[in-house]
Amino acid sequence: MRKPVTATTEKAVELRESVKKKKPSFVRQESWRYKRLSESWRRPRGLDNKMRRKIKGWPPTVNVGYRGPKASRGLHPSGYKEVLVYNTEGLKKIDPKTQAVRIAHTVGKRKRAKILVEARKKKITILNPREAKKVAEEEKELTEEKEKEEKLKEEEVEEVAETEKPKQKKKRKGRARKQ
Repeated sequence: MRKPVTATTEKAVELRESVKKKKPSFVRQESWRYKRLSESWRRPRGLDNKMRRKIKGWPPTVNVGYRGPKASRGLHPSGYKEVLVYNTEGLKKIDPKTQAVRIAHTVGKRKRAKILVEARKKKITILNPREAKKVAEEEKELTEEKEKEEKLKEEEVEEVAETEKPKQKKKRKGRARKQ
């Protein structure tokens, strides 16, 4: 990945990282007590819940005070602003200096390959290129296979045409049958 775009975004990304280090890891209430509960955050909602009431000795809960710096919100760690793209039309609105593209997961192989080619022409950074590269390689392989199959079919058709000559119809002698 490239370095952040400007000095301000670079500072914002660094500031966000330093703030994140000071932030506690928010855990689900009593996840340390029961194996069946994962540590992934759930808001405590019980009437007598100690975490919700912010009682001393209980882990901190998520609140707005832990929010990251405003300048770095929505920025990718590379310093670019992420833009989700579904087709090549979406690339026209992108500024390559400040924005980077993430190709949506619902986009199919063919369209993904087109987006990749178009983005390379415009020198736009792609945040999920590994998938796109795989897709482009698969697309090439598929087209090569199709071309080989078509050539084989054409050769077979030519061989069959050469070997098989049309049969001549036998002429009937005698009377025509009544129908």
